[in-house]
Amino acid sequence: MTSRLTATLTTTVLLTTTLYTATTAHADDSPSVPPGTEATAVAPVELDVNDPDLKLPEGATLAEPKVLDIKQVVEDESGEERREDTNADVKFALQAEVLFPKDSARLSAQAKARIGTIAQEIKAQNATRIRVFGFTDDLGSSAHGDVLSKRRANAVHEILDAELNDPGVTFEVRGYGEDYPIASNSSEEGRKKNRRVEVSFPRGES
Repeated sequence: MTSRLTATLTTTVLLTTTLYTATTAHADDSPSVPPGTEATAVAPVELDVNDPDLKLPEGATLAEPKVLDIKQVVEDESGEERREDTNADVKFALQAEVLFPKDSARLSAQAKARIGTIAQEIKAQNATRIRVFGFTDDLGSSAHGDVLSKRRANAVHEILDAELNDPGVTFEVRGYGEDYPIASNSSEEGRKKNRRVEVSFPRGES
């Protein structure tokens, strides 16, 4: 995304089997599916438990097959922008401070430019199902956080929709408020990470 991207962390994570369903337009009033729980499109490899080449110890058995995905995380030095790549998806997380004034859903010109760059990546991946999720920290009331995160997700969605200008693209737009923090809310540094908007989409969709 930018020349400031410096630190790369590669981890392996187990994806759950909740299926992703795309919806359109504005934020759902009762979001129920947590972000990042989509199943990978790649099925587990079939193994013959009786294959002698497996050389299992006597009496041992194979565990149930698990679907693993490789996640690569790249974050800029300031932590304002984060990109996660898996075999199936691409996700951008932008801190609210780089997009909006405090307690606002009004995007600055610089923020719109950053979102436009994400739109270019969406085009490059030929993605047609886009998720835009808003999050807040746990300061203030939960109800206020829910409303603010929805408004911010809707604001980012509107810019992406205009940039892509493609009736074949559908959006799932939701506000999760203080749910699903990615850092501790006990410090301002952690709260800044939790105040974010995430844009995610399938990788290399045809």
